[in-house]
Amino acid sequence: MSQYTLNHLKELEAEAIFVLREVFSQFQNPAILFSGGKDSIVVTHLARKAFHPAKIPFTLFHVDTGHNFPETIQFRDDLIKELGCKLVVGSVQKSINDGKVLEEKGKDASRNKLQTTTLLDTIEEHNFDVCIGGGRRDEEKARAKERFFSHRDEFGQWDPKNQRPELWNIFNGRYQQGEHFRAFPISNWTEMDIWQYILNENIDIPSLYIAHNRDVVYRQGAWLPVSEFLKLREGEEVVNKKIRFRTLGDITITGGQESDADTLEKIVAEVAAARQTERGNRSDDKRSETAMEDRKKEGYF
Repeated sequence: MSQYTLNHLKELEAEAIFVLREVFSQFQNPAILFSGGKDSIVVTHLARKAFHPAKIPFTLFHVDTGHNFPETIQFRDDLIKELGCKLVVGSVQKSINDGKVLEEKGKDASRNKLQTTTLLDTIEEHNFDVCIGGGRRDEEKARAKERFFSHRDEFGQWDPKNQRPELWNIFNGRYQQGEHFRAFPISNWTEMDIWQYILNENIDIPSLYIAHNRDVVYRQGAWLPVSEFLKLREGEEVVNKKIRFRTLGDITITGGQESDADTLEKIVAEVAAARQTERGNRSDDKRSETAMEDRKKEGYF
């Protein structure tokens, strides 16, 4: 009698594919929240496997802050062409122009919080009843409270104390008019799992994750990339360093680290030895102890 066993990555893959198929079966108009980061890329790859040989039955949905890395936007557009999927883009700049949000001022101004309004407006405009995200419980303490199916009320808000039980992997996707869900199929993955899976599956990723030479400025314990949006402060000096990014967000808030990891194998080894959290160089998470949870309660990803 033959034995069929799965290693831990195949178990995680099977779980994620099961969640994606549950999303497809329970909701009418799902979308994948696609940022161009490694987690949303892995979710998209899993959706591809879940419904092969058919096309991915989900819209890809990107909230564009206008402060993205150019490499991220190029990667997104190239992937959309390859997949033949529909892409919906919500523009934070349009939200600003329409007077729905007010752009922050000051030395640490960011558009990160403004994404919430654009996200919820675009969900309403396109009538998405569930948005599939790449959030993982190991990333941040607020994300550790998420369920696979995460309920949002009629205002798009998340209440961590009012989530539905998910015993024996039975998911409840029922909602009242005006409500919607977020789904997180890779909740149980770790950063190491993500990189090992990318290596094993040979998944394309933006060059930003690979160590490369870039003009940067050292600020708040991280190397911030030089861009048209970065205003130098007194005493700061632009230097050229070989760096890579562990997590991608706006170019204004995403700090890099010095690294020689220019292959996937080296990245896996570097992550295994890392002692700082993955989001340790994200300035938006440093605004307060509960910065992420506060944003999520308002409707953030």
